Amino acid sequence: MPDDETQTQTQAQIQTLDRGAASRGATVRTPAARSAAPLLPGAAEAPAPWLLRLIAVGLVLAALNLRPAITSLGALLEEVREGLHMSGSVAGVLTSVPPLCFALFGVMAPRLARRFGAGSVVCAGMAAIAVGLVIRPYIGSTAGFLAASALALMGIAVSNILMPVIVKRWFPDRVGTMTGLYSMALALGTALAAAVTVPLTGAMGGNWQSGLAIWAGLAALAVLPWIILVRDRTPAPGQAASGQSASGRASSGQSASGQAGPGQSAATGKGTDSGRTASGTVAAAARPADAPGLRITRSRTAWGLACFFGLQATAAYITMGWMPQIFRDAGVPAGTAGVLLAVTMAMGVPLAFVIPRVAGRLKQQGPIVVVLGLCGLIGYGGLYLAPAAGAWAWALLLGIANCAFPLALTMIGMRSRTGAGVVRLSAFAQSTGYLLSIPGPLLVGVLYQHSGGWGLPIALMAGLMIPQMVAGVLAGRDRTIEDEC
Repeated sequence: MPDDETQTQTQAQIQTLDRGAASRGATVRTPAARSAAPLLPGAAEAPAPWLLRLIAVGLVLAALNLRPAITSLGALLEEVREGLHMSGSVAGVLTSVPPLCFALFGVMAPRLARRFGAGSVVCAGMAAIAVGLVIRPYIGSTAGFLAASALALMGIAVSNILMPVIVKRWFPDRVGTMTGLYSMALALGTALAAAVTVPLTGAMGGNWQSGLAIWAGLAALAVLPWIILVRDRTPAPGQAASGQSASGRASSGQSASGQAGPGQSAATGKGTDSGRTASGTVAAAARPADAPGLRITRSRTAWGLACFFGLQATAAYITMGWMPQIFRDAGVPAGTAGVLLAVTMAMGVPLAFVIPRVAGRLKQQGPIVVVLGLCGLIGYGGLYLAPAAGAWAWALLLGIANCAFPLALTMIGMRSRTGAGVVRLSAFAQSTGYLLSIPGPLLVGVLYQHSGGWGLPIALMAGLMIPQMVAGVLAGRDRTIEDEC
């Protein structure tokens, strides 16, 4: 592949040829133009249907693997604590490892994607998940368990960041639909691990190590389609337009996708499936010429989205890490407690498909944020007053509240007009959000250890729903980060 200077010169020559041909009403095709044809608007061939189907399969399999490492541990947390001799506070540290890893490793995703390609990074991420999950139960120490968990969570972190980017690249006219598809798969994987980990452990002789390690197989399966995609070099839809406009406007400092090129329409920014315009590959989108001067930290919308993402992540990881223990302490059998967590996570399967589509058709997503927050407040209230008697109702309500995650992912795609903006906003919102969510699970473990009950931890969970709603309403306003940076 030519370097940026050579590529820019080639594109400039092609543009000159095109302008001359257009003035004569003719088409000029030189060898250079033919070799660089994918860089011209409309010149790139559409990806083969089998390739798009394979990408969709890869997205689904990757999404299925983004939570079993966490929910399988939540279902067996008591057994792991006993096996590794953990206190409640140390278990709180363990449940804080996921957001910590997501914050630390998530910021690496855009840079890795520019260097190696998004598909290669996701492929490596799935491999890291498989290796981490297969070795962590057998290390035999708390430190080793944490280190192996961190390896798996590193793979999850970079894949988390790149899911919206891959959707934006390959399915620019179906952002809401594809976001819903992989969000639904993510919820299904989360629920599946919560529901079957305890029964599988029992079927394997009650060995919690085997019950945790078995999920490495699903991650290994997810590596396969991404290996094929790494080897494929088919241009993504819209890649041509982005490449031409990026080089043609680099000297004037304009955004690659902020202005419509010849024969193109600018992105509407409204977030509907038909209103999103592709802005190229991850590598092209991330070059400085695409978004000069975009200082995302100056955007109130970006900060609101980061806080909303962080608070919903706090609620999600507290739920995945501690909810089975809450039910078990209330007298609910271990298997039933795991199923209750699965019910909570399973609510995301249908709603993760519906909510992004509904949100994409609304100018402001604040009303959805408020409804989800109220469901969370009611669920936590019931969990405090009657955890066992109303367990199924509280699990359902908290499952609805946890659907703030696909809503946040949808808003990431809607709050920027360009592919470059989506990359940067996704990395900023998720990394900052996960950083903000680190103290939550840890505080729950400390409060549980020192109070000897669940009153204070549940009060903390309920209290955090208020700022989550405020931040979500702010992030859901009809504007983009380019308007504020």
